[in-house]
Amino acid sequence: MNEVHKSVLLEECLKYLNLKENSVIVDCTLGYGGHSSEILKKIPTGFLYAFDQDEEAITYSQNRLHAVASNYEIIKSNFVHLKQELQKRNIEEVDGILFDLGVSSPQLDEDYRGFSFHKDAPLDMRMDRENRVSAYDVINTYSCDDLTRIFQTYGEEKYAYRIASAIVKARTQKPIQTTLELVEIIKASVPEKYKREKHPARKVFQAIRIEVNHELEVFESALEQALSQIKVGGRICVITFHSLEDRICKNKFKEVSQIEPALEKLPVIPDEYLPNYKYIATKEANKKELEENNRARSAKLRVIERIK
Repeated sequence: MNEVHKSVLLEECLKYLNLKENSVIVDCTLGYGGHSSEILKKIPTGFLYAFDQDEEAITYSQNRLHAVASNYEIIKSNFVHLKQELQKRNIEEVDGILFDLGVSSPQLDEDYRGFSFHKDAPLDMRMDRENRVSAYDVINTYSCDDLTRIFQTYGEEKYAYRIASAIVKARTQKPIQTTLELVEIIKASVPEKYKREKHPARKVFQAIRIEVNHELEVFESALEQALSQIKVGGRICVITFHSLEDRICKNKFKEVSQIEPALEKLPVIPDEYLPNYKYIATKEANKKELEENNRARSAKLRVIERIK
């Protein structure tokens, strides 16, 4: 699994988290333990809390982290419960928080999870297999209007209505059960030129996955919680993989780190009007990483620090 899944922007995250030996860190997206295992090596007297809701990822990462150290706890929960789970453990503030919002390589590569539009599998796409709603439910029960809205909003798909209409028509014959059945419907719905540009199912599959897992609402809520849980001098690192997540992150970081425009021209700005956070950096994968890991091509890292 280590060889299959390469953690994106790993060195940059380790640098910008500003890790110290006794740092208390939260990895909101444990996955297969790439970031967490390297963080653990750098905080021998600190502690790591790692969130994940995927049983397979947790089982694998438990072994991986245990081989490094024991000063960690894996929390089986969606990171939307970040503040609540930390408070259960009497943790009021932490030194660093990491979000890596990409789907892990094993989830994409394991056929039966239904995340990939290249492999045939049951329509699933649930990060947490205990969730009731899967991609099958979305495709077979949502109205044409709702499917159109999802494809437009979460996939920025310009042929959203044509694809949604074709899905609704196809499912009157029989339920759409597999990923490649859906791919064929999408392919038949869009112009030939569009198919040559990029895989025509890419945006629709992204949109369905976001809908199934409520990814944008969950991230927005968790980011708000993270800002309240970080201590002065602590940092939040967020790795995004598409424009919707990145826009949420960029706008929130801008909102909390900027001085009110009406106050900018004052000769002296009262301390209570100065922002509590400072924007630190925006980074993308370097040439070497892109050559080694194709999935890093759309990754973007944003970093913010609490300063007061």
